[in-house]
Amino acid sequence: MKKILQLTFSILALTFILQACSTTKSLVGSAHGHINGTWTLTNIRYDGLLPGAVQNIFDQAPPAAFLNSTWKLTNSGNGMYTLANGTSQSIFWSYNDQDKSNPLFQFKKIYQGDKAKNIAEGYQLNVVQVDGSSMTLKLPVALGSKTAYVVFTFSK
Repeated sequence: MKKILQLTFSILALTFILQACSTTKSLVGSAHGHINGTWTLTNIRYDGLLPGAVQNIFDQAPPAAFLNSTWKLTNSGNGMYTLANGTSQSIFWSYNDQDKSNPLFQFKKIYQGDKAKNIAEGYQLNVVQVDGSSMTLKLPVALGSKTAYVVFTFSK
């Protein structure tokens, strides 16, 4: 069982790398305006997974560490999230609605001296719902031949 979980998470990491935000899309579309602002991650749930099955998200911490985190997303695409323990991470984000039935919120971690255009790795989350006061994003997790999700609910 432990080897299966390790293999699953290795595949998940590889999936993130392969689906990285390799190009930055202009922030256009009606949902973009709804995504700007300061968000608080108020709920994390699992769709097709047991709680605790995902040990690490965004190559940083367990999902629970992101609960009550604050995400500041500016109109320019620059942003930052701050975990409840005070750890902050600069990001560059975009909204990709090329596939109208499956829009994506995507971001890259930006470290001091980095430029977003030079970073190939990133993260993509499915946008389930977004309006002026709430947003729901789903992080895909490869689980054998199926896809499960960590579901994040944010409020403004």
